Amino acid sequence: MMQRRKTRKIRLGSVEVGGDAPVSVQSMTTTRTEDVAATAAQIRELERLGCDIVRVAVPTDAAAAALGRIKDAIEIPLVADVHFSHKLALEAIRQGVDGLRINPGNMRNMDAVREVVLAAGERCIPIRIGVNSGSISERRGLDVVPDASDLCSLMVDTVLEYCSFFESVGFGDIKLSLKASDVPTTMAAYRRVAAECDYPLHVGITAAGLPDESIIKSSVGIGGLLSEGIGDTIRVSITGPPADEVRVGIQILKALRLRPPGLRLLSCPTCGRCEIDLPGLVESVRRGLPEDLLDEDLEIAVMGCVVNGPGEAARADFGVAGGKGFAHIFEKGERIKKVAEQNIVRELLDHIARRRAMVTGRDSAGNNL
Repeated sequence: MMQRRKTRKIRLGSVEVGGDAPVSVQSMTTTRTEDVAATAAQIRELERLGCDIVRVAVPTDAAAAALGRIKDAIEIPLVADVHFSHKLALEAIRQGVDGLRINPGNMRNMDAVREVVLAAGERCIPIRIGVNSGSISERRGLDVVPDASDLCSLMVDTVLEYCSFFESVGFGDIKLSLKASDVPTTMAAYRRVAAECDYPLHVGITAAGLPDESIIKSSVGIGGLLSEGIGDTIRVSITGPPADEVRVGIQILKALRLRPPGLRLLSCPTCGRCEIDLPGLVESVRRGLPEDLLDEDLEIAVMGCVVNGPGEAARADFGVAGGKGFAHIFEKGERIKKVAEQNIVRELLDHIARRRAMVTGRDSAGNNL
């Protein structure tokens, strides 16, 4: 079992980050922030999906001025993502955001940074010092792109320098992120900074690409770090709708048992031994499961052959192990019945519904029995 890294705890609105708080899921809106209605609507969709913290871009005065109205229209904590202009960060603070993200790579006037830090401290607003590989070279005045090892060192040294500066003016509500698009570089940076400080860490792989590639890179990078106990809040970076980021982030946490796992539908990859239409069978079972079952701690195994099928099906709460034109239905290790292939889905779903009704005293429509 993984052992979570011990960190200080900070609070963004109603959500705690670090310490013994659960790992939270974040995303970032894709709307124009000054469009309050569209931005708030997108955030409310993310809330429904289970997003814990949301970040919005603040590139203009109009975007900064909209933050208070957005915050009034949503439930989850609102973080302002500010680059270059400390005045926009100050306005975000005046608007009452729950957190700030600033990037050492493009906010370099330390007198201006001090002004932001002192204002955030007065309002008890945490700041994420978020460095990424794309901006670090310019901050350091480098003429050449550093190699992976140097890049890792540059990111760690930069955020720790910023932390020292923040602490020197009496500010300690700090969260860190050190993101690269390269998974090994990102993981190395987080491992090193985790060994050198106790600040909570926001973990992610930046510029991870379209869904197919991002899901792989994020699962390896974010999941790998979390499995080592490193990471207190996460964002999956996907070129696409932010709802996809939330769904994947939650699935990563569920896979590591860092969130209640909910319903798990297990199925084998199939091979030449499989003699039923397993992909079609699994998809039919998935579509036929009632929505209110998805959050239950329940495991359903739909397996294709007699090699691993009976064992996996028997270990699940409910299971199917296929043969040639038939399948056996299992419940908690007990073989219940043998059914023809064309009846597998109906028989399995009916059996699950009957068992749930016996436990809950309600039928599938929610009526008392």
